[in-house]
Amino acid sequence: MKSTDTTPIVARFGRVLRLLAHLAIGVFIVATRYSRLAQAERAVVTRRWAQQALKIMGAVVTVRGINPGFYPPNTLLVANHVSWLDIIALNSCTVSRFVAKREIRKWPLIGWLAYVAGTLFIDRGNRRDASRVNQILAEAMQNGGCMAVFPESTTSDGSGLLPFKASLFEAALLAGGTVQPVSLRYQRPDGSLLREAAYIDDISLLQSMRLVLSVPRIEIEICYGKPLKAGDAGLDNRFQLAEEARREVARGLGLQLEEAPAPQAAPAVETGA
Repeated sequence: MKSTDTTPIVARFGRVLRLLAHLAIGVFIVATRYSRLAQAERAVVTRRWAQQALKIMGAVVTVRGINPGFYPPNTLLVANHVSWLDIIALNSCTVSRFVAKREIRKWPLIGWLAYVAGTLFIDRGNRRDASRVNQILAEAMQNGGCMAVFPESTTSDGSGLLPFKASLFEAALLAGGTVQPVSLRYQRPDGSLLREAAYIDDISLLQSMRLVLSVPRIEIEICYGKPLKAGDAGLDNRFQLAEEARREVARGLGLQLEEAPAPQAAPAVETGA
């Protein structure tokens, strides 16, 4: 990366200060009144916070496809997984409650924020735990919720698409809900892949944030694929749903699954379920 493509030190320091202040505002809202808000009000607050966070980081979002709404009911949103930025990017357009691995609950501050925001935590080392989470997911969807999962179960560099794990697609069948595939691509203004956004290898969260803040402008392309009605012909089991959702995400990324390059995913930093 050329030095001219790097955010100047002074501007980067300013971003850090503004981001910390914005995080403090989020903590204050969550700690004082978030739990008392109706779900629709929470969605509005969450989307506004996410949009401002992206603006501070120099990120611009472009949407393709049809956005199902800022909090579509009885919906399971599924997306490819590249970065910790994914949650902020998705929430800037369509607000969801996420499923994450159990270890994140123990992260300082972030784990608490995720818990209060309604994140569901899954023990990925226990296959039977998926059944428990599916029941909770299905109930939340039936009650009008929009839930989100990253079915690759780990991050990649964004150049390809890993296989989707089908276990949590069962929730959409139990709820009679809709699976909404979403593709996420981080790129430079010239359209080339922005690898600094990928949260992979052995880098820490702090190192990853430092990389992201060093980029002057991040372009995030969010592509909504064709909604999939769980239980329809050809979509009446979790494996069919997972495979069709993966095809839709691949289309949004401009990938042919048979010819898609293998993403650089190992060793990856696992941030979602």
